[in-house]
Amino acid sequence: MTAQRVLELNEVHAGYLPGVNILNGCSIHADQGELIGIIGPNGAGKSTLLKAVFGQVNVREGEVKLHGDNITGLGADKLVEKGVGMVPQNNNVFPSLSIEDNLRMGAFQKPSLFNERFEFVADLFPELAKRRKQRAGGLSGGERQMVAMGRALMMDPAVLLLDEPSAGLSPVRQDEAFLRVAEINKQGVTIVMVEQNARRCLQISHRAYVLDQGKDAYTGSGRSMLNDPKVIELYLGTLATDVEEKAHNEEQPAAAAPEAAPEVAPAEPTLPEPKRASDAHGTPSPEDKPDSSS
Repeated sequence: MTAQRVLELNEVHAGYLPGVNILNGCSIHADQGELIGIIGPNGAGKSTLLKAVFGQVNVREGEVKLHGDNITGLGADKLVEKGVGMVPQNNNVFPSLSIEDNLRMGAFQKPSLFNERFEFVADLFPELAKRRKQRAGGLSGGERQMVAMGRALMMDPAVLLLDEPSAGLSPVRQDEAFLRVAEINKQGVTIVMVEQNARRCLQISHRAYVLDQGKDAYTGSGRSMLNDPKVIELYLGTLATDVEEKAHNEEQPAAAAPEAAPEVAPAEPTLPEPKRASDAHGTPSPEDKPDSSS
């Protein structure tokens, strides 16, 4: 049985300044229930890719499709209505509002959904339900990420876009963030995740893309890319692994032996070995604006 195609970018060229493209013919897709990882060097266009989907950057060539319908250039309000949710890296909570009101903002287009979707989010993030009246401005970085993801889930999105959910978190909190993302995906939510922590991203991704100079340079299953010599040499390296593991171990409590981060096995079917991607294609009030401290 063929999986249903949820999101598709076809040869997208996009940028911020006139005549200057950040994406240069980028093509990716996500099928129903997949968790897609997007990795690559700084400046490769990873965050721009999500913004191109969410109508926040000019798409000059190519198209973006949701369930086969062209959504290129639609505004954020229309995209949310059609089923696209996004969690930006920064400015992702309303600090003066309570956790509950942040979530309520996520369902503002369909307030009748609030009770049902709140229960869904509370099951995923029980800590939020217990502290629903607390102001979001007093939360830690990891807790704010939970609120931001919960708010994006309030409209029951067809696809959830995550821009570096582990950014600014300690190694232990990063592990927790990735487990949360995997749990959301287990509930049937299709996810496209841009991530700076390439190894942990690949560990939980069904498929992944490496972006380089605005193009999809490599694609394959997350696990196969973790072991691909070319991807390791060009984009992962060994020094980063040593530094990452050292920082992770130092974060553990001194009184107990550190536990390894739980591993989340990707869902079937098993996908092919990585290959060149080119071969794979045939508004709240002003006082309630989010701050940038997240």
